[in-house]
Amino acid sequence: MAASDRLRQLKAFDDTKAGVKGLVDVGVDAVPLIFHHPPPDPHHQTAATTSACDDAIPVIDLQVQEDDGQHDLQVAQVRAAAETVGFFQVVNHGVPGDLLAETLASVRRFNEQPAEVRRPYYTRDPARRSPATNWRDTLFLEMAALTPEEEIPPACRAAVPEYARRVRELGARLLGLLSEALGLHAAYLPGYLDDGGGGPVVGCHYYPACPEPSLTLGTSRHSDPSLVTVLLQDGVGGLQVLIDDERWVDVSPVHGALVLVSNDRFKSVEHRVVAGAAARVSVACFFRATAASARAYGSIAAVDPPPRCWRITVAEFLGHYKDKGLDGTSALARFRLPVGAAAAADGSPSSSNA
Repeated sequence: MAASDRLRQLKAFDDTKAGVKGLVDVGVDAVPLIFHHPPPDPHHQTAATTSACDDAIPVIDLQVQEDDGQHDLQVAQVRAAAETVGFFQVVNHGVPGDLLAETLASVRRFNEQPAEVRRPYYTRDPARRSPATNWRDTLFLEMAALTPEEEIPPACRAAVPEYARRVRELGARLLGLLSEALGLHAAYLPGYLDDGGGGPVVGCHYYPACPEPSLTLGTSRHSDPSLVTVLLQDGVGGLQVLIDDERWVDVSPVHGALVLVSNDRFKSVEHRVVAGAAARVSVACFFRATAASARAYGSIAAVDPPPRCWRITVAEFLGHYKDKGLDGTSALARFRLPVGAAAAADGSPSSSNA
């Protein structure tokens, strides 16, 4: 599609403020061209490159035991999962099951209301330079900035903020385990949660039923711009993770489990969501310092001498991430140092930050 045609169609789509669900509501029976993902990204793949192997995605039990060795076992399991896969699911994580269910139900209720109710909250992925638009609608809530109640849809006001609060507690615990897995003290990474923030950025995703799933994606191939992401998904399925840079593996929903995605010394793993015949709901909590933070981040001296990347601020990284779009390439590549590169005075790598 010509760039001018694409922009015109995107504008027409955005002007409706009804989202992808609006297309489904009016009975669309074909996926519009702006949602077509070029090969090889959607399902242009063989059985050899796609797997439903549940064993590839570790499940870690976070239940606290009296056994003194249980904590060390959890650290070891987190280290192994983060270094080899970059995705893992956690159970017995302390977030009540009824809150998980109501959070998903509230996001579904909001998205299945009439378009005129949803329009005041309409937005679309800022990464418009992506090759194609994703078949999903997303409500972003900046819980780190204490989103005013009136900016949260009424359908979500009871469950989502409480879920974000409970997941923040879980996020701090998980970052503590990741810190120890890196050989650092347990408070190292959790300290970044207070760097201009206080809560996660919450992405409430709704993937409407798709009439032609083989032509589009719910979410393009990407890695997340966060220290760690906690994902709650319903039982529909569709989430996939790229293993060994060569095969997509389904992340089958485990009842009551939450999915974790970790970053670079630990794999910044690429993942995507395929479109399907049934509507799907997920809620992603992204843990990172806010863009307002002036701190420059780089390599951790105790973990990765010599430095692997330049010192950058969160604003610089997020700016590049959004400009690049979800184009199937890693946003981290721009900031990695060449092997053997020496530290410079400015725009330089650091051996003192994470």
